[in-house]
Amino acid sequence: MIYFIALAIIFLLAVIVIQIGKLSDLTARIKGEEEAQYATNRTQGTALFIYMIIFLIACIWSGWHYRNYMFGYGPLKSASEHGYDVDLLFNITLVLTGIIFIITHVLLFWYPLRYGGRKNQKKAYFFTDNSTLEFIWTGVPVVTLVYLIIHGLIIMNNMFPTLTEEDKYIEIEATGYQFAWDIRYPGQDGKLGNKDFRLIDPASNSLGIDWRDEASTDDIVLGGTDKIMLPKDSLVKVRITAKDVLHSFFLPHFRVKMDAVPGMPTSFIFRPVKTSKEFRDELKKYPEYQVPADPKEPDGQKRWESFEYELACAELCGKGHYSMRRVVEVVEREEFDAWLKAQKPFYVANVRGTANDPWAGKKLFPYEIAARREELKKEVDDYVSDITGSVSDIIILKNVFYETGAAELNSSLSKYELNTVAEIMRRYPTMKIELAGHTDNTGDATSNLELSKARANNVKEYLVSKGIDAARLTAKGYGQDQPIESNDTPEGRNKNRRTELRIISK
Repeated sequence: MIYFIALAIIFLLAVIVIQIGKLSDLTARIKGEEEAQYATNRTQGTALFIYMIIFLIACIWSGWHYRNYMFGYGPLKSASEHGYDVDLLFNITLVLTGIIFIITHVLLFWYPLRYGGRKNQKKAYFFTDNSTLEFIWTGVPVVTLVYLIIHGLIIMNNMFPTLTEEDKYIEIEATGYQFAWDIRYPGQDGKLGNKDFRLIDPASNSLGIDWRDEASTDDIVLGGTDKIMLPKDSLVKVRITAKDVLHSFFLPHFRVKMDAVPGMPTSFIFRPVKTSKEFRDELKKYPEYQVPADPKEPDGQKRWESFEYELACAELCGKGHYSMRRVVEVVEREEFDAWLKAQKPFYVANVRGTANDPWAGKKLFPYEIAARREELKKEVDDYVSDITGSVSDIIILKNVFYETGAAELNSSLSKYELNTVAEIMRRYPTMKIELAGHTDNTGDATSNLELSKARANNVKEYLVSKGIDAARLTAKGYGQDQPIESNDTPEGRNKNRRTELRIISK
């Protein structure tokens, strides 16, 4: 039935159009061809001119009415230092092109009204060239474009300064892939380590970080759902790259956009000037952002409350393109420093002590030494202060190493943790401890037992050399009899080869 009605309406419209055409022909024969054509042109010219007026008013009104939703106006002013210059250039371009837009449309719609084919109307004068006119319509656009280009180049040059070692800036790295961003921060050394695409392992090293570079060992890699943290009023340099297809690093509120191209590193430099909280406070002042963020939850958060800076991909990169959005939070520098300090380096959390660790048993890094020192002191203090008996009296000495297959202590690495043990025992002068050696199940059980005893004795001798009374120390070897992990894997065997400290008395 619906299709029948639709077909009937289409048929009636066709009949009406045909009848109007016949009526026009009849009118032309009665009035004369030229008069009829002029009347038609006059009607159409008037209608077009009225349309132009409505159209231009609608353009200007809509721009004004929705200004608080547009970047650069109302509460959506730039959140970065250079963004104000970008917005200024946009506004200058908008004014210049807006003037041309209005003039062009006025002339475009005026001519059909003014020159409608009236009878005996003067013909337009045809001339082949006019140097003055050509100079004007060439010169004015050239001057305008030269001004815009020079102004734009100045702003672009300011956006990409040449940074030196004296410039205090934070360098982070953004790597795009289908369909997410990996964000890498430098650790305490303030430097990002090297990468090599040939080192990429989807399971353990998705960025191809070169762990042989010491600068890499304290780098922090954010997971896909972690907020990207940035400090207010600090210069930020973002290294931008991609692993698969073309992406685009886009921070709209900061006027930052740069393509992420596989094999071609790019970068962007900017300075955030508003924290996320300050931006929300600006939005709060406008009624457009006092409405519910979700219309289905009228009692939920307002739009200003739910606002977050965001990182988006501005290049269509596949069917999951939409999921590349990540939340960005700008905070005060003190809060940023505290957040960064609390993050655990990717190397420490995922590589250290595994088969992929090039520094296993070869080097301890300053941040590891400091962190382990505080951790060990806390473990002992917790046991000493415990009155419930819930705290274990056994502490694994994580950074005590021996020469491969031998009992000889690697003192260049082990000294840091053993010096801390000596310091703790001086702080608790009545404490007595047992030093327990353990091995994995590789080789002969009897040999492993003797090896564990010898290693425990060497640890004892080191502590005695640091002034600890031998009567407070007991050394004992347990061989392979007390594994804490399965010996079926390299990681498990590595954990079973250990030295423990057991507190006998406080």
